[in-house]
Amino acid sequence: MTGTDDDAVTAGDDDALYVLTAVLLTPANFPSVLGDDYPEACAALGLAPLADGYGIVLGQDGDGARWTVVVDDVSLVAVAIASWDCGMEYDLSPDEGSVVAALPGWPLAVAVAAPGVPAPHDPDPEISDRPPLSPPDTDTWGPAQRRLGADEIALQWSMWREQIDDAAVAGGSGTGEAATGEATEAMDAADSGGDQGTVRTGIRRVLAEARAYVESPPPLGRVRSSFAPGDARTLRADGPGWSMVARTDDIAFVLLDEEPGEVLPVGRGAELPGLLESLDKIAVRPN
Repeated sequence: MTGTDDDAVTAGDDDALYVLTAVLLTPANFPSVLGDDYPEACAALGLAPLADGYGIVLGQDGDGARWTVVVDDVSLVAVAIASWDCGMEYDLSPDEGSVVAALPGWPLAVAVAAPGVPAPHDPDPEISDRPPLSPPDTDTWGPAQRRLGADEIALQWSMWREQIDDAAVAGGSGTGEAATGEATEAMDAADSGGDQGTVRTGIRRVLAEARAYVESPPPLGRVRSSFAPGDARTLRADGPGWSMVARTDDIAFVLLDEEPGEVLPVGRGAELPGLLESLDKIAVRPN
């Protein structure tokens, strides 16, 4: 989701923002690294959780300083992201009237930099009356890395699913051993090194809290539903200390703050299909 060098400049003067990338911040599609739900992700940027959401543009000014520009023209940013994902050029130039806020720093890690300007750095403190944004710490296992891990599973579902022996998760409890593999540098699935009773207790807690969402709707964005092959949906649910990724026609994967690096599969069993169906009914879906 990165603009091209030719199309990255929004203006030709010293106040230009060299656009490097952009993301959506909506109830159905927000950087989960920022929070377990949409209001929490908005709060990380000091924004009110508007129903229509925002577009977030990350770039550098002519001095190389990092800036996060928040716009209310969500459609414009969505079109830009879709174009870049397809390898097409798109000049993302938000109208000044759509700008909600210009915040110093970046809330997400950006691996590219604008050509012809100094290396990325935070703006001088005199320029802004608030501390610069910075990405959440993902160097150690915690909520941010747990959510990133769930993102990876949702993105690479087939690869993770292939590592699971169906017989291992077909027991009455619906839970099995953690998968084994090396999918990302940040998070490897591994045989659970902790006490199995503790792991099962953690999974039961997650399922109980997920069931509670059906009875009492959670904050917006805690449960999201997106496209999956066939007639299935990919479900993403988060809560205090846990994340779950599931396919409505298959199993679920659970990640826990108290189980660093572990990816815990939950078998279909008797209860999971109904739970996933109920969660899908209350989930936020992309427009």
